[in-house]
Amino acid sequence: MKSEEIRKRFLEFFIKRGHVIIPSSSLVPENDPSVLFNTAGMQPLVPYLLGEPHPLGTRLADVQKCVRTIDIDDVGDATHATFFEMLGNWSLGDYFKEDAIKWSYELLTSKSEGFGLDPKRLYVTVFAGDPRTSQGQMNVPRDEESVKIWIEAGMPKNRIYYLGADKNWWQAGENGPCGPDSEMYYDVTKEGLGDLTHEQFVEADEKRQVVEIWNDVFMEYVKKDGKIVGKLPKKNVDTGAGLERLAVVIQKKDNIYDTDLFTEIMSVTKMLSPDTKSQRIIADHFRTAVFMIGDGVFPSNTDRGYVLRRLLRRAMMHIDQYSISDSQIDLLVSAVVSKYKSIYENLSAKKEEITKEIGKELVEKFSRTLKRGVKEFEKLSGSDISGADAFTLFSSCGFPLEITEELAKKKGIKVDRVGFVKEFEKHQELSRKGAEGKFKGGLADMSEKVVEYHTATHLLHQALRDVLGTHVQQKGSNITEQRLRFDFAHTAKMTLDEIKKVEDIVNEKIQSALPVERLVMSKEEAEKTGALHFFGEKYGEQVSVYFVGNSPESAYSKEFCGGPHVKNTSDLKGTFKILKEEAVGEGVRRIKAVLL
Repeated sequence: MKSEEIRKRFLEFFIKRGHVIIPSSSLVPENDPSVLFNTAGMQPLVPYLLGEPHPLGTRLADVQKCVRTIDIDDVGDATHATFFEMLGNWSLGDYFKEDAIKWSYELLTSKSEGFGLDPKRLYVTVFAGDPRTSQGQMNVPRDEESVKIWIEAGMPKNRIYYLGADKNWWQAGENGPCGPDSEMYYDVTKEGLGDLTHEQFVEADEKRQVVEIWNDVFMEYVKKDGKIVGKLPKKNVDTGAGLERLAVVIQKKDNIYDTDLFTEIMSVTKMLSPDTKSQRIIADHFRTAVFMIGDGVFPSNTDRGYVLRRLLRRAMMHIDQYSISDSQIDLLVSAVVSKYKSIYENLSAKKEEITKEIGKELVEKFSRTLKRGVKEFEKLSGSDISGADAFTLFSSCGFPLEITEELAKKKGIKVDRVGFVKEFEKHQELSRKGAEGKFKGGLADMSEKVVEYHTATHLLHQALRDVLGTHVQQKGSNITEQRLRFDFAHTAKMTLDEIKKVEDIVNEKIQSALPVERLVMSKEEAEKTGALHFFGEKYGEQVSVYFVGNSPESAYSKEFCGGPHVKNTSDLKGTFKILKEEAVGEGVRRIKAVLL
């Protein structure tokens, strides 16, 4: 079964069960949550899991694009990838455990409607009850209800295992929804393991003889300040399965790179390196880069752009002679676009731009980085390279540690890798501390000031278009209680006069006490209103639009948005002031502003 058929069967299965299919959100999260990219299928739906009504109803299903780079050093093994797709179905206060569990089992095992997996190779885990979840007023017992439903669905009781909170408990953070989950595992050994004791199952999991292929999360509790304080007014279901991992199991492959998802690009990477792991790293990193640029991310030295730049340069390091041509880049991009163009149409439309951006980064810019890095390296190479010096080459010149080590080897000297790791970890810790003010998933932080700044970004967006031109498009935003940060498409530095005009417009709209109204309407109707929407193909047939003005027709600002916002612009307390305007990438400017 090819990956296209896996996607199709999944979506059709849930359509027949009353679900509405929602398009994948962009890799770039709206309002820039605590991560730079959407890292899980549930992330774009956080506002709705917190109680906001979804315009398309209470039963949803999707295939969500995700990027996760925390395991970047493991890419190239059997299962790790930086880009992946998550299949998910959602109940927003609708069905709960019984339907979710029975449908999961049916989808996995049905040969006519589902994936046709062997039920004799399935194992299930459920929440065992754990004192770490019982702080506060609620005592969460072990999930015997799910066990009963699993048995009714067809799972033998001796293949259902109770595990603790580290395995079978889900929470978004210290505040918000949480609850037990139930995970499905599949035996990937050739001979088959058969029935396993609890201890044998845990050992099989550690040895990767069984792999997790599906997860049902049952959100029924709510946390406050790290303590469970009660039950949610509406119970939600959040399920997820990685397409790449499912493809490995269904197609009976040993690793994700042997599945049809990677066939085309792997045929190209074999021409760029004789080493299997390097071939896989090049394939993975280029695939991710294509999707990132397709969603409006461009190489830079900050945030998302830095992640993209690191992926491309890391891929370059695994190519023979650290050199790649424009024609080879075109082959790699074409392989990715060819595989995904029927699913993500924006890739075909942007293929030329994607190829150009990667070529600009690797052929034009990184070759200069290599020259500069080698020059700096020569200044240090009289003796062994310290960890601090290696990290300076990495952070200042974009010089990967592996290239530093390769050059050192040729000189007959050593690099302090342990010292480099310490410097890198120190840098990560500083970065983490600097990011503590970011949202904890979507607009999960709904504090009064954050909501004010969210509305201010809408006013700023339209004011920029009024002053600079309609080419201005939002490229990202980050909102804390202290300030807003807004990235937008524009090639020139703003003049002081332009900045003043934008400030004056925003403040005039605040003083005008304009009402802010949310309307749910068809996408076609919303587009006719002129509402802005620059986040790619992520909208369903029904969309949420926020209007700032006395009526939708005369509104000053109109944007597709999930909210939340203030009720009136007069609720924005203070005078809008732009503190800084700067470039953050080619063709992208950034504004930092406050309400004083």
